[in-house]
Amino acid sequence: QVQLVESGGGLVQAGDSLRLSCAVSGRTFSLYTMGWFRQAPGKEREFVTAISWSGGRTYYSDSVKGRFTISRDNARNTVYLQMNSLTPEDTAVYYCAAHRNKLVVTTIPGDFGSWGQGTQVTVSS
Repeated sequence: QVQLVESGGGLVQAGDSLRLSCAVSGRTFSLYTMGWFRQAPGKEREFVTAISWSGGRTYYSDSVKGRFTISRDNARNTVYLQMNSLTPEDTAVYYCAAHRNKLVVTTIPGDFGSWGQGTQVTVSS
């Protein structure tokens, strides 16, 4: 298992940018596919984006495609989520997650065995 700690959330205005970070410790970071999910009040947790172990493959939900960018630094054991052109609909708790399979990039929350505690992102109109 790995431990994940998110940071970088906050309160911003619509149109602003924000970068989230997720520091990972405990096992070999490069063995893991990494993902970001989010959960808004009263809604289910939803997939945002995922990245393969090498960073060569990325996947995005339609709602964030073109605005959000996931990246990872295997030397720093960190995954990032750059969020641009934020809207109030992006308001949610954002979770970092790790999937112990470097060959499969999944978008299913149940496939991710390790989760961070979440960081709140609030976008005001």
